[in-house]
Amino acid sequence: MPTAATFRHALHAMLIAPLLLLPVSASAFDEASPSMDEIGIPSGGVRLNGLIYLAAGKSAHPVVVFLHGYPGNERNLDTAQDVRRAGYNAVYFDYRGSWGTGGKFSFQHGLEDVDAVMAWLQAPANVAKYHIDPKRITLVGHSFGGWLALMSAAHLPDTVCISSMAGWNLGWAAKRFDEHPKERAESLAYFVETTDGESGPIDAHADDLIAEMEAHAEPWDYLKQAAALKSHALLLIGATDDSPDEDALMSNAMASAVKKAGGHRVRALTFQDDHPFSANRDPLSAALLHWLRTDCAAQQMPRPASKR
Repeated sequence: MPTAATFRHALHAMLIAPLLLLPVSASAFDEASPSMDEIGIPSGGVRLNGLIYLAAGKSAHPVVVFLHGYPGNERNLDTAQDVRRAGYNAVYFDYRGSWGTGGKFSFQHGLEDVDAVMAWLQAPANVAKYHIDPKRITLVGHSFGGWLALMSAAHLPDTVCISSMAGWNLGWAAKRFDEHPKERAESLAYFVETTDGESGPIDAHADDLIAEMEAHAEPWDYLKQAAALKSHALLLIGATDDSPDEDALMSNAMASAVKKAGGHRVRALTFQDDHPFSANRDPLSAALLHWLRTDCAAQQMPRPASKR
């Protein structure tokens, strides 16, 4: 008597065999298949380790750059895969001195690394190789990456869309250190842990990171960037169960400041969630994709030449 396993094997063969007979041309895969490439982006004399998720098809694709936090335990690569399925190329990279990328980590180096990635995306050779539309680039940053996105936007074209998810306001946090020494001590302790020479993911000295924050407290408060951000499409996402320097109240304060400065494409969302949005990964992706297809797409549309 045939066993259940024998029946399953026979059924599998019946279902698969017709598929093996279907003609599939190599060009069909060339035209339609998504793929992934490892990339190295030069910055500050080192190679930033990264990857690019390539959307299907050989036409030019808009690009979403994912900027991870400090140290970057939540990389948001699930969301990167979602935007790739929606027709966007997605780029992820590790800053200097983080997760095996060479060089020393610093917050200033992070800003410089974002500039290096933007230049790499617009280099003609990379535009051709990876089917990039250099006029449709979006920065999506989480935590420290959100701060990088907001701070970088000031000198980027207004066609670059910006999304900050639980953006860490380094400057605001540093300005509190004098009156809140416990917060300074907690930050220093975390820097010590993450820069541990034996196993820490960050190559830096904890004291240097604290000193860098304190030296730039005023200019690195991203609320001061509101006027510079008013011409960009912005998506600001916050979580309720988060620290004050990156929670929903901070995101909403940024949204209000940009609107007050004259921003018209500013969207703010709040999730009842923790810092990495653990319970809302699918809704987070859905919100990002909706914004990419609406506010961001409208911001990046070619503008008619002015009549004279």
